[in-house]
Amino acid sequence: MQCGQRFVFMSEYSASQIEAIFHHCFYQSFQTVLVGGALEPLYQPSAKTSDDHQIFYREDFLQSALHEVAHWCLAGEARRQQVDYGYWYVPESQRAPDMQQTFIQVEAKPQALERCFTEALGCKFRPSFDNIDGYDSAQLIEFESLINKKYIALKQDGLPPRALRFFNALAAFANENP
Repeated sequence: MQCGQRFVFMSEYSASQIEAIFHHCFYQSFQTVLVGGALEPLYQPSAKTSDDHQIFYREDFLQSALHEVAHWCLAGEARRQQVDYGYWYVPESQRAPDMQQTFIQVEAKPQALERCFTEALGCKFRPSFDNIDGYDSAQLIEFESLINKKYIALKQDGLPPRALRFFNALAAFANENP
């Protein structure tokens, strides 16, 4: 895995371009599509074998698209058969401190993978802090540190197969569209 040598603003690429890359990489083998325009992210498995699985991301935000693909790349086959991969989600305003801590632990690896994806595009990664008001400064530092540790582990150990395929497609796209 190589990191981008130049950094661009995320807005130089569109979320629809990421949708097309995802479709090219995974539609045939996983019958899964990436769909923008949602108010909230959600993974929706197909109701029947003839339907597509859908990964919804917020509005037309490129970072949200990459983040949701990271979750999908980490989810195993059984999790990909469940709405939102079978994970719990408590709205940020309703999380107790222990729930917020659990969220930090669960969210670090997908964000580390998202960082890899942004770097494949040559973009600068920004951690997304869900419920920013629910963190104290020590938790923010801890969360960034945990993301960084997971990122380093991914670089050392290599990306999971679907993530590597997507990473390589993003890097090829960025090289063709500097």
